[in-house]
Formats: sequence, C-alpha cells, structure tokens
Amino acid sequence: MKFRTLTGTHTGRIVLAAVPVAVVSSLLMAGVANGAVPVSFAVSGSQFQISASQLDGTGFSQYAGVAPDTAGKQHQVAIANIASANLSDLCQSVTTDTPLGKVGLLITAGGGGKPASATDLQIGMTDLKGDSTFGHIRIGVDASTVNTKEKGSAGDFAQDADTVTITGLQQTAWSTQASVFTLTGMHVQLTDGSKGCF
Repeated sequence: MKFRTLTGTHTGRIVLAAVPVAVVSSLLMAGVANGAVPVSFAVSGSQFQISASQLDGTGFSQYAGVAPDTAGKQHQVAIANIASANLSDLCQSVTTDTPLGKVGLLITAGGGGKPASATDLQIGMTDLKGDSTFGHIRIGVDASTVNTKEKGSAGDFAQDADTVTITGLQQTAWSTQASVFTLTGMHVQLTDGSKGCF
C-alpha cells in the first residue's frame, strides 16, 4: 500500500496554528492531481492534542498517509482534509522536554460563540474521539477520487462526505495545517506540561 505524504500549498501561503514544534500540519491548496508541486515538510518528534466542543465542516475526506520526521522516521497517520471548518472552543496543547524540564504550550481560541475557522485544513492524526455526523458520506472510494482538493494515492481506501460535524472532538496529531487559520480570541500560555486539552 502506498501512502501519501503531508504536503504544503503550491503558493506556500500558510498560516500555522502555533505549536512549539516544527509543524502544524497539512495542506490543501492544490494537490498532485491538480498539477501542483507538493512540498513535503518534516514533523517534530512530538505529537500534540487538539480539542473542540464542536467542529462543523464542509468538503471532507480521509485516507492513510505518512508524516516523516527530520530523522527520516515515517509515522503512519490518518490524513483528514476539510475544505472549510468552524471550531468552537478550540484548544491545542503540546509538551516538550527541555534541559530545564518539561515545558508545555497551551493555545485556546474560538470561545464565546465566535468559533475559530480554517480553510483547506489537513490534519495528520493518530487518534480521534467524538460524536460524528456525516452528510452524504461515501465509504470505500478510491483515495485518488475523493471530493477534496488534496487526494490520496490511486488504489488506496478512503472515505469522503459533503459535510461533517463532530461534537466533543479530541484528537492526537503529528501535524495540522491550513491555507488560512483564523483564531478568534486566541490565548497562548506556557505551562509546566501538566495541563493539556484533555
């Protein structure tokens, strides 16, 4: 089975949702199938947490892929693409070991009825929990034919849907990327590493 690698946009115009690691994930402006030149990037050695009380998205697909790190190790991930997403009560957290001990970074946004939003969002994840509703879902489609800009490899299993809603979202990921990520009411704080999103 071939795996797609996480890629950047053709124009490179990406707003990252900051994490003190070399990434925050995925990509989507145009993929190989659309003639763009993909740019791979190396993920850090740390996974991070993402949570939201609710995610509402349009244009969803999911298939298998890999996220390589700078040491050349390939991390298997489920790649999820969402063309447009609103995230209520968004939280992102990561813990890093330093010479002074553990240091955490906690980012919150999208509270008070003003959700954070993302365009051309892609996430390379290893775990996902929540209550999900999909509109017009197709399961078992070829990954090269999914309904999002970014696509997987021909012959690989995939699913896609016109809409997706996830309540109580809890996700562990290697990377998250978007062409635009708007973090309304953003708050960034350093912690001792004991406080995460879940």
